[in-house]
Amino acid sequence: MKEFKHTHHAHCESGVMSSMLRHHGLNISEPMIFGLSNALNFAYIPFVKIGGMPLVSYRSIPKSIIKNIQKNLKIKMKLETFSSQKKGEDRLNELLEEGKVVGAQSSVYWLEYFPPEIRFHFNAHNLLVYGKEGDDYLISDPVFDKSVKCSAKSLLKARFAKGMMAPKGLLYYPLEVPTQIDLKPIIKKNIKKISKYMLKTPVPIAGLRGIRYLAKSILKLKTKPKKYAKLFLGNIVRMQEEIGTGGAGFRFMYAAFLQEASELFGDDKTLKDASKLMLEVGDKWRDFALVIAKAIKSKNEIEYKEISDMLLDIGKNEAIVYRKLLEFT
Repeated sequence: MKEFKHTHHAHCESGVMSSMLRHHGLNISEPMIFGLSNALNFAYIPFVKIGGMPLVSYRSIPKSIIKNIQKNLKIKMKLETFSSQKKGEDRLNELLEEGKVVGAQSSVYWLEYFPPEIRFHFNAHNLLVYGKEGDDYLISDPVFDKSVKCSAKSLLKARFAKGMMAPKGLLYYPLEVPTQIDLKPIIKKNIKKISKYMLKTPVPIAGLRGIRYLAKSILKLKTKPKKYAKLFLGNIVRMQEEIGTGGAGFRFMYAAFLQEASELFGDDKTLKDASKLMLEVGDKWRDFALVIAKAIKSKNEIEYKEISDMLLDIGKNEAIVYRKLLEFT
């Protein structure tokens, strides 16, 4: 069995796919995985609640990175879910005995190696299982700087947690991985796809339209009870900065993808400029979160218009990036 090497990444799903493919001889960075899977997104979905507050998302839905990389890079993969915990545990053990490195979806809350203060009920966390010692699994969790161990009991609970996005014991692993891929046409195709989607999606809750929709909803908070308004704004920050990589983090990662892509295209100026602009967008998302955090803690009246205008400005700046990228395609 080839020795597995743990790598620390920014985000769980893109990190798992980068580590898994590298283990099989295809060395693709996490930002490249993120860009080629069309994972960048924005969605404000008021009818879907998390903790009683509307869902705000800064990336595509869970499992989309796995599935899109499989499709876009023509990688044969197997995804398996299970009707019982025993079947799921037996299958994992069987795959490990075959020497496979296996991706798994789990709940953060039940993973004992997470510090208690940062555990919460989020069922779409991804990790790699690469071995077993006694009753402990050897885990490569991309968001940790070192590999960790997890008891069989804890991992089983995490893999079969109930609720929204229940993992159902999901395991995934490649069946066939090409060692060389011409990335240029795939990069071009996917940059065009994500740029058009963000600029022109017909759905009012997604893309740049979703950003504008959330900005309008923030303005309406001035007619709501202050306690609710603070919870609403706090949820935006939580979804942006605490769930996974966060809104700014995903923009920084896409900027890194564009920089890497520009190098593949001979230091393409359009891509380099777009990368710099996207970095600036990421900074604006961070400033937005900071302004909200201060507003929530302050005893003064919340400046809803200021917050809403900041978000509208972010949307305008993201639009500039996507229009620039369409020049490249």
